[in-house]
Amino acid sequence: MKRFAGFFKTAGRSLIRHARCNARFIAVAITAVFVFLVFKMNSYTENVNRGLADSIIRLHVVANSDSPEDQELKRIVRDRILEYIREEVKDSTSVEQTRTVISEKIPEITSIAREMVRDNGYGYDVEADLGIYPFPTKAYGDIILPAGKYQALKVVIGEGRGSNWWCVLFPPLCFVDVTHGTVPDLAKNDLKEVLTDEEFRIVTSAEDESDIPIKIKFKIVELFQDSKIRLSGAFSKLFNLEG
Repeated sequence: MKRFAGFFKTAGRSLIRHARCNARFIAVAITAVFVFLVFKMNSYTENVNRGLADSIIRLHVVANSDSPEDQELKRIVRDRILEYIREEVKDSTSVEQTRTVISEKIPEITSIAREMVRDNGYGYDVEADLGIYPFPTKAYGDIILPAGKYQALKVVIGEGRGSNWWCVLFPPLCFVDVTHGTVPDLAKNDLKEVLTDEEFRIVTSAEDESDIPIKIKFKIVELFQDSKIRLSGAFSKLFNLEG
Protein backbone atom coordinates (compact mmCIF):
# COMPACT_ATOMS: atom_id res chain seq x y z
CA MET A 1 0.00 0.00 0.00
CA LYS A 2 2.84 2.35 0.84
CA ARG A 3 4.37 1.66 -2.57
CA PHE A 4 1.07 2.50 -4.30
CA ALA A 5 0.60 5.59 -2.15
CA GLY A 6 4.09 6.78 -3.03
CA PHE A 7 3.41 6.15 -6.71
CA PHE A 8 0.16 8.09 -6.68
CA LYS A 9 1.77 10.89 -4.67
CA THR A 10 4.63 11.17 -7.16
CA ALA A 11 2.25 10.95 -10.12
CA GLY A 12 0.02 13.59 -8.57
CA ARG A 13 2.91 15.97 -8.12
CA SER A 14 3.99 15.36 -11.71
CA LEU A 15 0.49 16.08 -12.98
CA ILE A 16 0.33 19.28 -10.92
CA ARG A 17 3.69 20.43 -12.25
CA HIS A 18 2.58 19.56 -15.78
CA ALA A 19 -0.70 21.43 -15.30
CA ARG A 20 1.13 24.45 -13.95
CA CYS A 21 3.48 24.43 -16.94
CA ASN A 22 0.51 24.19 -19.29
CA ALA A 23 -1.26 27.00 -17.45
CA ARG A 24 1.84 29.19 -17.72
CA PHE A 25 2.18 28.36 -21.40
CA ILE A 26 -1.49 29.18 -22.02
CA ALA A 27 -1.18 32.44 -20.06
CA VAL A 28 1.93 33.43 -22.04
CA ALA A 29 0.25 32.51 -25.31
CA ILE A 30 -2.88 34.49 -24.48
CA THR A 31 -0.77 37.49 -23.44
CA ALA A 32 1.24 37.28 -26.66
CA VAL A 33 -1.91 37.16 -28.77
CA PHE A 34 -3.40 40.07 -26.84
CA VAL A 35 -0.24 42.18 -27.28
CA PHE A 36 -0.17 41.32 -30.97
CA LEU A 37 -3.82 42.32 -31.42
CA VAL A 38 -3.30 45.56 -29.49
CA PHE A 39 -0.27 46.35 -31.66
CA LYS A 40 -2.18 45.63 -34.87
CA MET A 41 -5.22 47.65 -33.77
CA ASN A 42 -3.06 50.55 -32.66
CA SER A 43 -1.18 50.42 -35.96
CA TYR A 44 -4.51 50.43 -37.81
CA THR A 45 -5.86 53.41 -35.85
CA GLU A 46 -2.62 55.34 -36.36
CA ASN A 47 -2.72 54.74 -40.11
CA VAL A 48 -6.37 55.82 -40.34
CA ASN A 49 -5.83 58.93 -38.23
CA ARG A 50 -2.63 59.87 -40.09
CA GLY A 51 -4.46 59.58 -43.40
CA LEU A 52 -7.33 61.75 -42.20
CA ALA A 53 -5.01 64.29 -40.57
CA ASP A 54 -2.96 64.63 -43.76
CA SER A 55 -6.04 65.10 -45.95
CA ILE A 56 -8.31 67.33 -43.85
CA ILE A 57 -8.05 70.79 -42.33
CA ARG A 58 -10.57 71.65 -39.63
CA LEU A 59 -11.76 74.94 -38.18
CA HIS A 60 -12.08 75.03 -34.41
CA VAL A 61 -13.61 78.07 -32.69
CA VAL A 62 -13.58 78.05 -28.88
CA ALA A 63 -15.77 80.41 -26.86
CA ASN A 64 -14.63 82.34 -23.79
CA SER A 65 -17.23 80.55 -21.64
CA ASP A 66 -20.54 78.75 -21.84
CA SER A 67 -22.61 81.82 -20.99
CA PRO A 68 -25.30 82.58 -23.62
CA GLU A 69 -23.56 85.87 -24.44
CA ASP A 70 -20.15 84.25 -25.00
CA GLN A 71 -21.66 81.47 -27.07
CA GLU A 72 -23.44 84.01 -29.27
CA LEU A 73 -20.18 85.92 -29.64
CA LYS A 74 -18.49 82.69 -30.72
CA ARG A 75 -21.05 82.28 -33.51
CA ILE A 76 -20.59 85.87 -34.65
CA VAL A 77 -16.80 85.45 -34.80
CA ARG A 78 -17.19 82.09 -36.54
CA ASP A 79 -19.46 83.50 -39.25
CA ARG A 80 -17.11 86.40 -39.98
CA ILE A 81 -14.07 84.11 -40.15
CA LEU A 82 -15.88 81.73 -42.48
CA GLU A 83 -16.91 84.63 -44.69
CA TYR A 84 -13.28 85.76 -44.95
CA ILE A 85 -11.74 82.31 -45.43
CA ARG A 86 -14.30 81.27 -48.03
CA GLU A 87 -13.15 84.06 -50.30
CA GLU A 88 -9.47 83.36 -49.67
CA VAL A 89 -9.56 79.61 -50.38
CA LYS A 90 -12.16 79.56 -53.16
CA ASP A 91 -9.52 78.68 -55.75
CA SER A 92 -7.67 76.11 -53.59
CA THR A 93 -7.62 72.64 -55.09
CA SER A 94 -5.47 70.76 -52.58
CA VAL A 95 -4.91 70.47 -48.86
CA GLU A 96 -1.38 71.84 -49.31
CA GLN A 97 -2.64 74.94 -51.09
CA THR A 98 -5.35 75.54 -48.49
CA ARG A 99 -2.85 75.05 -45.67
CA THR A 100 -0.50 77.61 -47.24
CA VAL A 101 -3.25 80.19 -47.70
CA ILE A 102 -4.54 79.82 -44.14
CA SER A 103 -1.03 79.92 -42.68
CA GLU A 104 -0.25 83.15 -44.53
CA LYS A 105 -3.56 84.71 -43.45
CA ILE A 106 -3.28 83.99 -39.70
CA PRO A 107 -2.56 87.69 -38.87
CA GLU A 108 -5.60 88.82 -40.87
CA ILE A 109 -7.82 86.12 -39.36
CA THR A 110 -6.71 87.11 -35.85
CA SER A 111 -7.32 90.78 -36.58
CA ILE A 112 -10.79 90.11 -37.98
CA ALA A 113 -11.76 88.02 -34.95
CA ARG A 114 -10.50 90.65 -32.52
CA GLU A 115 -12.39 93.35 -34.40
CA MET A 116 -15.64 91.38 -34.17
CA VAL A 117 -15.11 90.93 -30.42
CA ARG A 118 -14.53 94.66 -29.92
CA ASP A 119 -17.45 95.62 -32.17
CA ASN A 120 -19.75 93.55 -29.99
CA GLY A 121 -18.64 95.29 -26.82
CA TYR A 122 -16.19 92.78 -25.35
CA GLY A 123 -12.57 93.18 -24.32
CA TYR A 124 -11.48 89.57 -24.86
CA ASP A 125 -8.30 88.85 -26.70
CA VAL A 126 -8.30 86.32 -29.56
CA GLU A 127 -5.57 83.90 -30.56
CA ALA A 128 -5.52 82.05 -33.87
CA ASP A 129 -3.09 79.42 -35.06
CA LEU A 130 -2.79 76.61 -37.60
CA GLY A 131 -1.48 73.46 -35.95
CA ILE A 132 -2.10 69.85 -34.99
CA TYR A 133 -4.68 69.44 -32.23
CA PRO A 134 -6.40 66.49 -30.51
CA PHE A 135 -10.12 66.09 -31.16
CA PRO A 136 -12.66 63.70 -29.65
CA THR A 137 -15.04 61.91 -32.00
CA LYS A 138 -17.14 64.55 -33.73
CA ALA A 139 -20.09 64.50 -36.13
CA TYR A 140 -20.71 67.04 -38.88
CA GLY A 141 -24.07 66.21 -40.37
CA ASP A 142 -23.85 62.53 -41.28
CA ILE A 143 -20.07 62.57 -41.50
CA ILE A 144 -18.29 61.40 -38.36
CA LEU A 145 -14.57 61.89 -37.77
CA PRO A 146 -13.02 59.52 -35.22
CA ALA A 147 -10.98 60.88 -32.35
CA GLY A 148 -7.38 61.76 -33.06
CA LYS A 149 -5.01 64.57 -33.94
CA TYR A 150 -5.96 66.76 -36.90
CA GLN A 151 -4.69 69.81 -38.72
CA ALA A 152 -6.87 72.70 -37.63
CA LEU A 153 -7.19 76.46 -37.66
CA LYS A 154 -7.88 77.02 -33.97
CA VAL A 155 -9.42 80.32 -32.87
CA VAL A 156 -9.62 80.83 -29.11
CA ILE A 157 -11.72 83.68 -27.73
CA GLY A 158 -10.71 85.00 -24.31
CA GLU A 159 -10.15 82.23 -21.77
CA GLY A 160 -11.27 79.56 -24.24
CA ARG A 161 -13.23 77.70 -21.57
CA GLY A 162 -16.55 77.49 -23.40
CA SER A 163 -18.09 74.98 -25.77
CA ASN A 164 -16.47 74.91 -29.18
CA TRP A 165 -17.68 74.76 -32.76
CA TRP A 166 -15.94 72.97 -35.59
CA CYS A 167 -16.21 72.17 -39.28
CA VAL A 168 -13.98 71.04 -42.15
CA LEU A 169 -12.25 73.79 -44.11
CA PHE A 170 -10.72 71.38 -46.60
CA PRO A 171 -12.45 69.82 -48.34
CA PRO A 172 -14.75 72.85 -47.96
CA LEU A 173 -17.54 71.26 -45.90
CA CYS A 174 -17.79 74.40 -43.75
CA PHE A 175 -19.59 76.12 -46.59
CA VAL A 176 -22.38 73.58 -47.17
CA ASP A 177 -25.77 73.40 -45.48
CA VAL A 178 -26.04 70.56 -42.95
CA THR A 179 -29.11 71.85 -41.12
CA HIS A 180 -31.05 68.75 -42.20
CA GLY A 181 -28.44 66.44 -40.72
CA THR A 182 -26.78 65.34 -43.95
CA VAL A 183 -23.85 66.58 -46.00
CA PRO A 184 -24.81 67.03 -49.68
CA ASP A 185 -23.55 64.36 -52.07
CA LEU A 186 -21.52 66.92 -54.02
CA ALA A 187 -19.57 67.82 -50.87
CA LYS A 188 -19.13 64.14 -50.04
CA ASN A 189 -17.64 63.63 -53.48
CA ASP A 190 -15.07 66.33 -52.65
CA LEU A 191 -14.26 64.43 -49.47
CA LYS A 192 -14.01 61.15 -51.38
CA GLU A 193 -11.45 62.70 -53.72
CA VAL A 194 -8.94 63.31 -50.92
CA LEU A 195 -9.47 60.19 -48.78
CA THR A 196 -8.71 56.55 -49.41
CA ASP A 197 -11.69 54.24 -49.95
CA GLU A 198 -11.20 52.84 -46.44
CA GLU A 199 -11.06 56.29 -44.81
CA PHE A 200 -14.11 57.48 -46.73
CA ARG A 201 -16.14 54.41 -45.75
CA ILE A 202 -15.22 54.91 -42.10
CA VAL A 203 -16.27 58.57 -41.91
CA THR A 204 -19.48 58.09 -43.91
CA SER A 205 -20.58 54.61 -42.78
CA ALA A 206 -19.86 54.72 -39.08
CA GLU A 207 -23.56 54.72 -38.22
CA ASP A 208 -24.71 52.48 -41.06
CA GLU A 209 -26.08 49.33 -39.43
CA SER A 210 -25.74 47.43 -42.74
CA ASP A 211 -21.95 47.73 -42.64
CA ILE A 212 -20.96 46.07 -39.38
CA PRO A 213 -17.24 45.67 -40.25
CA ILE A 214 -16.92 49.41 -40.83
CA LYS A 215 -18.74 50.11 -37.54
CA ILE A 216 -16.30 47.83 -35.73
CA LYS A 217 -13.30 49.48 -37.37
CA PHE A 218 -14.67 52.92 -36.52
CA LYS A 219 -15.14 51.91 -32.89
CA ILE A 220 -11.57 50.58 -32.76
CA VAL A 221 -10.24 53.91 -34.04
CA GLU A 222 -12.56 55.85 -31.74
CA LEU A 223 -11.70 53.91 -28.59
CA PHE A 224 -7.94 53.93 -29.13
CA GLN A 225 -7.72 57.58 -30.10
CA ASP A 226 -10.18 58.73 -27.40
CA SER A 227 -8.16 56.92 -24.75
CA LYS A 228 -4.94 58.55 -25.98
CA ILE A 229 -6.55 61.99 -25.88
CA ARG A 230 -7.79 61.39 -22.33
CA LEU A 231 -4.34 60.22 -21.23
CA SER A 232 -2.75 63.26 -22.87
CA GLY A 233 -5.19 65.55 -21.06
CA ALA A 234 -4.56 63.81 -17.75
CA PHE A 235 -0.79 64.24 -18.07
CA SER A 236 -1.23 67.88 -19.11
CA LYS A 237 -3.27 68.56 -15.99
CA LEU A 238 -0.86 66.59 -13.82
CA PHE A 239 2.11 68.67 -14.94
CA ASN A 240 0.09 71.89 -15.28
CA LEU A 241 0.83 72.19 -19.00
CA GLU A 242 -2.62 73.23 -20.15
CA GLY A 243 -2.94 76.64 -21.79
